[in-house]
Formats: sequence, structure tokens, C-alpha cells
Amino acid sequence: MKNKIYLLLALCGFLTETVFATITVSTIFNDHMVLQRNDKVMIWGWGDLNEAVSITTSWNNRTYTTKVPLSTKWQVLIDTPDAGGPYIISIKGASNEIVLDDLLIGEVWLCSGQSNMEWSATNGIDDADAEIQAANHPDIRFFTVHKRTSESEQDHVYGKWEACTPEAMRTFSATAYFFARRLQAELKVPIGLVDTAWGATSAEVWTPTSVFDANGYLKKQAEKLNENIWAPITPSILYNAMIHPIHHFKIAGALWYQGESNVANATSYQELFSSMITEWRQRWGYDFPFYYVQIAPFNYDTPENGAVVRDEQRRTLSLPNTGMVVVSDICTVDDIHPTNKQDVGLRLANLALKKNYGVFDGTVSGPLFKEFKISGQQVEVFFEHSEGLYASEKTLDHFELAGADDIFHPAKARIKNDKVLLSSKMVKSPKRIRYAWSNTALADLFNRSGLPASCFISD
Repeated sequence: MKNKIYLLLALCGFLTETVFATITVSTIFNDHMVLQRNDKVMIWGWGDLNEAVSITTSWNNRTYTTKVPLSTKWQVLIDTPDAGGPYIISIKGASNEIVLDDLLIGEVWLCSGQSNMEWSATNGIDDADAEIQAANHPDIRFFTVHKRTSESEQDHVYGKWEACTPEAMRTFSATAYFFARRLQAELKVPIGLVDTAWGATSAEVWTPTSVFDANGYLKKQAEKLNENIWAPITPSILYNAMIHPIHHFKIAGALWYQGESNVANATSYQELFSSMITEWRQRWGYDFPFYYVQIAPFNYDTPENGAVVRDEQRRTLSLPNTGMVVVSDICTVDDIHPTNKQDVGLRLANLALKKNYGVFDGTVSGPLFKEFKISGQQVEVFFEHSEGLYASEKTLDHFELAGADDIFHPAKARIKNDKVLLSSKMVKSPKRIRYAWSNTALADLFNRSGLPASCFISD
């Protein structure tokens, strides 16, 4: 009799759940959001097997229909128009309707990394009070992903979309905000920012498990990370919880500000970072632009490892459709969180305005090492983006030369015809060169646009 009662109760529970089940959508979809313009955008959620789902978009009054498959996760591609709004999307299931209100159509950017991406006006930026007071931009929308960890890939993130007001801006990523403000002013379209960042994190925690499964070297390098009280260090644990749930959400591109927490395993950063970007793109299904900030000079405990990370970031530019901004001129070596976040955001925005949108004609990169030629004891150093090379001080103090013994010595450097000429009495037969190769080397070489050269070492 007991078994029959339990069976009856279980059946009643199943029937009750079936009768009263409601259609749901991913938590990234809520009021005030921005969807990518002129594209096919996926809307997805969950429901009962074979339940009919209809989605109606107010900008064209078109209705899309589907049925919930065996996985119980439904998805629909909708067509978005050119920038505009506000609009409404209605999502109907068998027993409920979800109405998403005050939606805008524009450009959507994913913003990730560690504390410098997370850093807000409240944390401390230049001219914070004035910037907060002026932050009324209803066509800029924020979504901050709440911090979560997971050992497995998750379906949901937690957060909400909100319009840019002084109150919302003060706790949002300052770098991302200044990026969006520049884009919105130039493009005259709504900008949506999805901020999924966590201070003190290494790149490993943002990288999918598949990367480490396929690369034993990177898996071993991850073991070098130091425990800290601010963030987890288990590989993939934040990708699973804070990136994977939104990998179907259409974006124009990604911004990244991270690297300080990888000084412990600096020499593997290019391989790790390139693998992370590649895997993210594969998950999204297209090679979206990926723009990042080279970490600033800082007095790390480990000699030269900060310079190694910066050079590894420079080398990651070999990956197609990437861009890097150098900030070694707008920082101090005793603060790992430079307070000039406005110029960082503007430099990232100029990258996007030139490479994505084709509306900026200026130079968007500082000088990048290209090659060198040896002529006796003299070395000619050539750079990309070298127009109008100049030294910010009377002398260039950061160049060094090494011979066959691989011991570097300070080099005398002068600029001629947008290249740098090097020599050293200590190096009779130069073999290698490097620039700004220390944790704390501030920029002293710039191009005509006032953008600093990246550190580098030749191989």
C-alpha cells in the first residue's frame, strides 16, 4: 500500500508540474537590454517537451515559432534591424507570456578580465566626482555578471540590464564605460556592455576546460599560480559560470584587461591567451574582434616577469582580428590599478572605431617591434606604426644589446627616419636587442600620435 501511495503522489507531482510549467528564457534577457543590430540574434530558454513557443518582435511585428525539443532547451534566431528603440519582445509558451520591455538595438561588447577591468569610479579614478555626475546616457546599457564559480559549464548568469545613470555608472567598469561613451558619441547608436570580470584572477580561470584537456603544458603551467584570498585559481572555474552561459549572446566584440595575476607563469601567457581567445570564438561560432590592454609597468616581486607578460601580450597580436593598447605612459609603478581609466577606454574605442566601424582615421597603436638589421656594431630597429617617432626625454634609456654571450648591456639609441639606431661599446657583435625590459620601465618612445611603444625582446 505504501508503494502505491508513493507512486500516486509522484504521478500527481509530475502532472502538476506539467500543467503549471512555464516557459523561461536565459537570464541574460531582461528589460532594458541591448541586442546586436543588423544581425541574426539567438533567443533561448527552457520549457516542456513539445511545448509551442512563439516570439514576437515589435520592430517588425514578426512572429517566430518553435517547439521545445527533447533537451527541453529551445532556441530561435530573430532578425534585428538597424539601431533604434525602445522595442518590446513577447515570448509566449503554453501557459505564460514573458514581455521584455525597453529594448534597444545597437552594438554589444563583452568586457572581461581582472580588477583593472572591474575597477569603477567608486574604487577611484581621475576626476571621479565629475565623471559620475555627468554619466547620464540612456542609450548606454550595462549588464554586470554576478561573481559565481562552477566546476561544470552552467546555463545561467545572474545580473540585470540597466541604463547608464550616475548611480549605475559609479559601480560599473570605468574602462568599459569610457569605451562605450566614445563609441556612442561617434556612432550615434545604443551601446550595450556585458561586464564579466573578477579582480585578481588569472587567465586560466577564464579558459575552457577543453584547452587544458588538449594541452598538457598549459595544464602544468597552471599549477604555478599562487593561491590568493581574492579570487579562485582553478582552471575554467569562471569560464564555466560567467562566460559559458552567455556564449550564444551575439556580440560585436570583446574587451580584455588582465595579466597582472599571470606573472607567476609569465612565459606561457601568449600560448594560454591565444588559446583562450580561439576557444571563446569557437564557442560563439565566429571570429569576433578581441581588443585588450597590455598591463602597465608595476613593481612586481618577481624580476622582469611583468615585462615578460607584456611581451607575451604583444606577441598575441599574431592572432587575427586582435588589437592591443599600451598604457605605459599613463600609470605609476607603485599602483597596480592606474586611475586614468579614461584614456584606456578611449584607446580601446579608437581601435574599434577604426578596425570595426571604419570611422576613425587616426593611428590606434603605438610603435610595435618589427625587425632589426645588424651592420657591424650598429643595429637598425624597425617598427610598425612608426610615423613621427620621438623620445619623450632627451635620451632613450630603455634599449639594450646583447652579443653571443646573451648578456644585455645598455645601448646608446637615437632616432633617424622613423627607426632607432643602437650601439654599445660593450657589445662588439650584437645578436639580440630588447626595449623597456623591466617591470617598472615607463614609456620613453612614442609615435606622432603620442602613443607609446610596447616593450619587446628579439628572438
